[in-house]
Amino acid sequence: MSYLAFTFILLMISFKTPFMRCQNVSCNSTDLRALISFSNFIELGLDWSSSEPNCCTWTGVTCDNSTISSRRAVRLELGAKKLVGKLSESLADLDQLRILNLSHNLLQGYLPGKLFGLQKLEILDLSNNYFVGPIPGGSDLPLIRYVDISKNGFNGTLYATIFETSPHIQVLNLANNYFTGEVSASFVSCYYLQHLFLDGNDLTGNFPESLLQLRDLHTLNIQDNLFSGSLNEGISNLSNLVELDVSFNRFSGILPDVFESLGKLEHFSARSNMFYGHLPKSLVNSPSIITLDLSSNALSGIININCSAMLHLSSLSLGANQFFGPVPESISSCQRLSNLNLGRNNLSGEVPYAFKDLQALSSLSLSNASLVNISSALAILQHCKNLTSLFLGDNFHDEQMPRNMNLHFRNLKTLVIPHCGLRGQFPIWLGSSKMLQLLDISLNQMTGTIPSGFHEFKFLFYMDLSHNSFTGEIPVSLTELEGLIRKNVSEERPSLGFPLFKARNMYKQISSFRPTLDLSYNKLSGLIWPSFGNLKELHVLNLKDNHLSGNIPDSLSGMTNLEVLDLSQNELSGEIPLSLEELCFLSNFNVSNNQLHGEVPEKGQFPTFPCTSFIGNPGLTCGLVAYSPPAQTPPPPPPVVFPSDKMTIMGWPFVFGVPTGFLITVGFCFATGWIFPKPEKRKVRVTRIGR
Repeated sequence: MSYLAFTFILLMISFKTPFMRCQNVSCNSTDLRALISFSNFIELGLDWSSSEPNCCTWTGVTCDNSTISSRRAVRLELGAKKLVGKLSESLADLDQLRILNLSHNLLQGYLPGKLFGLQKLEILDLSNNYFVGPIPGGSDLPLIRYVDISKNGFNGTLYATIFETSPHIQVLNLANNYFTGEVSASFVSCYYLQHLFLDGNDLTGNFPESLLQLRDLHTLNIQDNLFSGSLNEGISNLSNLVELDVSFNRFSGILPDVFESLGKLEHFSARSNMFYGHLPKSLVNSPSIITLDLSSNALSGIININCSAMLHLSSLSLGANQFFGPVPESISSCQRLSNLNLGRNNLSGEVPYAFKDLQALSSLSLSNASLVNISSALAILQHCKNLTSLFLGDNFHDEQMPRNMNLHFRNLKTLVIPHCGLRGQFPIWLGSSKMLQLLDISLNQMTGTIPSGFHEFKFLFYMDLSHNSFTGEIPVSLTELEGLIRKNVSEERPSLGFPLFKARNMYKQISSFRPTLDLSYNKLSGLIWPSFGNLKELHVLNLKDNHLSGNIPDSLSGMTNLEVLDLSQNELSGEIPLSLEELCFLSNFNVSNNQLHGEVPEKGQFPTFPCTSFIGNPGLTCGLVAYSPPAQTPPPPPPVVFPSDKMTIMGWPFVFGVPTGFLITVGFCFATGWIFPKPEKRKVRVTRIGR
């Protein structure tokens, strides 16, 4: 469920009870004492004034509209106030409180047990904090309807007994914590529950049977846990389900053919499990499904989506399975389809001609199959006028890259066609794709020069042309890419309904790609242009294994966000510019196997780079820096005294003390006015790799 939809539910619940902020009558003395005690536990972020005795006027406090002499606090709403501290048990003395919202703060510690005894409480939102420990037992919340404690550090076994006295609860969000064990059978007592979020925990066992009794459920999210076994056929009991997400678990077996009983189901995701067998007939004929994601399983057979029945289907992801046969032409009848991922299957043949009718199509992945005839594929897909993202990698092996100037992809933002062994020259038809943001045509056999005119691509931030045989000079226009010169130039990067692959079988979304220019492993010659220094937003510049010559420009220090600079295996000469010491974020630097001479810089990040970053340059030397051993280790033997305090990179390995080098770097960056960006708030949840 989206954040906006989730917020809407909260607002709808909260608006059912009218309150008013009171300005003229003092608040109840018990409430005043409770709020003062609460504020004493808050170290930062609270602007309450102790000189104002009427707590009804304090920020975030709302009192009832009683006509008696003192008013009771009924709402305490301090969400996103950057509060730092812990919760006081005094909150339990606010016995008329109906809404408590302390979400999106920096609060920590254990929850007071008495907090779960507020008899009038209807809404409790403590999400996005740093609370830890188990949920307190002995709950008595008879009127509670909405509970959100997601994105904290809660742990322990998950029992719903704390909500057994809460028959009216409708929304329960326990996502992104550290709950373990099986889901308790006591959840059956939450029979009015409509939205349940258990995702992002460490829950185990089979599909929780207790949840199958919650017939009012609209949303059930249990993704990113450790559930196993088959998907219980009893899900057919949940006839009101709109969203079901069981992805990133260890479910296996055949998907149950029960979807005809789920007539309201719009969103179903079972991605990254171990399901096998064919697609259930009731699923591929579901008239209500809008998004369907079954990627990264072991499903097989022919893809037999019935578009005449699935009239609302807008996103279909079946990638990384074992489907075989031709790309199904019948999918072209899904007129609302905007995202289609069939990549990493055993498909074959050509892109169907009927795909030109997919006028709503925005993102298409057919990567890692055995498709043929790239000329036909591109000629067909150019008719999909809304196409923004196209992934065709690892297909069309040893074919010719089309140079047809009649190809037009005017709205294309992402084009990924690597690892095809394509021959020919750079696709000049891309000249009409002025919206392009990401281009990857690496690992092919393309030759000729890289064309100029890239300054017209105002949004291009990622380009990988590596592992080809391009010749000639690097186009100067690559140093004029606006998307790499200024922030906020790039339009919003396309959001996919499916992940895409990059190197090493990793899944990434486009938004996670670092701004990159990768021209490595080609046959480029000429100079490294000084104007590369204009690319202040560039993070990765890889020019490895070409025939580049001349000096390394001093101006490269202008690439202030650069993290990776690889100029190795070229024919560069001169010295390493001292100005590169100013690159405070540089974590990977390599100039090995060139013709450089002089001394290796000793400041900035340079003390952290290994010897392999500089080898193969006979004239390059560096000062000998002693290794600083870590604390509580035996003292090292006396250092070997060399005839000279200089070491030739070719002749001796050298060792830098990384802890010392890091401190030197930090000190240098601050001393020269570089301020590291403020780190993002710690995320309690750590996504498990390889699920």
